Amino acid sequence: MRQVVLDTETTGLDVSQGHRIIEIGCVELVNRKLTGNHFHHYINPRREIDQGAIEVHGITSDFLADKPLFEQIAADFLAYVAGAELIIHNAPFDLGFLDSELQRLGAGQDELQAYCTVVDTLVMARAKHPGQRNNLDALCQRYLVDNSQRELHGALLDAEILADVYLAMTGGQTAFALSETGARGDDGLARGDHLIRLSADRAPLPVIRASAKELAAHESQLDAIAADSGGRVLWREL
Repeated sequence: MRQVVLDTETTGLDVSQGHRIIEIGCVELVNRKLTGNHFHHYINPRREIDQGAIEVHGITSDFLADKPLFEQIAADFLAYVAGAELIIHNAPFDLGFLDSELQRLGAGQDELQAYCTVVDTLVMARAKHPGQRNNLDALCQRYLVDNSQRELHGALLDAEILADVYLAMTGGQTAFALSETGARGDDGLARGDHLIRLSADRAPLPVIRASAKELAAHESQLDAIAADSGGRVLWREL
């Protein structure tokens, strides 16, 4: 399974006001393992950048003056993401900007989701942690992912961090997920927690399947539940 974790930086927050993409950063996962095959470009937006946006990502118009236009990197970008499952945090924001850029290429140009599918990790996080903060920094703390290098936002760095968060968030229940209500220090972490940076060279997560004996024991336990509940077993209904 090929997945691409994607992030962008922009000239401002509202694509309907003509704001443009100025950076695209992507990292590749194959079978849940980072491959080192990255896609990263700064882009000249041919417009000014809002000061508030500069304060977030630190990218200026002077820096972007000699960078390529989106139309010059579009074919390489589409080839990179084609057929992949895109993983994006707050996907409507990035998709809105990317589709706007693609529309500028000319009539007949498909939207991005014609090339790939999309998973929104913000939707996933809100379902797993309702009522809690679920921005990328909060998820890094919750899943003990090191974002200490993230003084400013950057598309490639944020994509790498989101990849680690996604792998942790979809890797099953973990002990640190139970510490949400525990005592916390000034850094916001539960006592005894520490941030770790997951290695890009780590082995894929193993898949351990139940044996025939374990499956039989499981069915026996469900039969016992059915006997006590008048025949209803939620697990079997699901």
